[in-house]
Amino acid sequence: MENFQRYLSPQTLAKLQGLDLKARLIVEGFVAGLHKSPYHGFSVEFAQHREYVPGDDLRYVDWKVFGKSDRFYLKQFEEETNFACWLLLDTSESMSYRSDAAEMSKLEYAQCVAAALTYLILQQQDAVGIATFDTAVRNFLTASGQPSHLKQVCQVLDVSPAAGETSMGPIFHELAERVRKRGLIVILSDLFDDLDSLLLGLKHFRHRRHEVIVLQVIDPAEQDFPFEEPTLFRGLENFPEQATEPRSLRAAYRREFDQFLFDIRHACRDLHMDYTLLRTDAPLDGALRSFLTGRASHLHKT
Repeated sequence: MENFQRYLSPQTLAKLQGLDLKARLIVEGFVAGLHKSPYHGFSVEFAQHREYVPGDDLRYVDWKVFGKSDRFYLKQFEEETNFACWLLLDTSESMSYRSDAAEMSKLEYAQCVAAALTYLILQQQDAVGIATFDTAVRNFLTASGQPSHLKQVCQVLDVSPAAGETSMGPIFHELAERVRKRGLIVILSDLFDDLDSLLLGLKHFRHRRHEVIVLQVIDPAEQDFPFEEPTLFRGLENFPEQATEPRSLRAAYRREFDQFLFDIRHACRDLHMDYTLLRTDAPLDGALRSFLTGRASHLHKT
């Protein structure tokens, strides 16, 4: 983990204090469930022979060696998963929100999760790339499995402020075309956008045969609406300010928000995508444990 920390700014390190040793042990314990390569079989790079043992796949018997030695040997190849994970991070202005109940904003929380996943993926010797976006793709870092790639990913995370509006549908169409090699797409966003446009973008990833994981990051106040006194709400992403009486709105607001979460969750299910809701008042270790446990359970069923 020292190499991980070496690449992070003091600000990001402070955010990651919640990812303590216990949390790292938890996520590393579930690391085998992080992905399942869509590519199967041996790679094309021959490594060595080994003697056949009962139960081995006969497809990999070297019959030329058998003809010369009258003994069965298997061809062994260098392990190659051909796996690449792409982290798509929403950096629109709504991600800057942080209520008193949370220690960090939605963007900061998502950055911590992205940094932790990057570290784990590279530890598996797999490749990871990252794209940040609002109404346009702001950063696009090609996937790599080199250990030094962690530094580049963390630099992108550190220079990605929350600004601008959201336009996920067109962005996902663009990224689905740019990420041509089949892999794993992990979306980190509050998903505050037009649902129909968003779903069309998600369907494009599925059309390109990517596996997709949606991590919806929300602040507890956005779901619980705990406000009591008359409040002036400041609009984000060009929405106007609005003076309200929260107690008179709470029931209707929570119904609408719960319906929004329900629609997102069920749309992901219908598209055969993994979905996890991450609240920024939840400890990072718990969030990662929940995600990776669900991921491992899902892969066990497939």
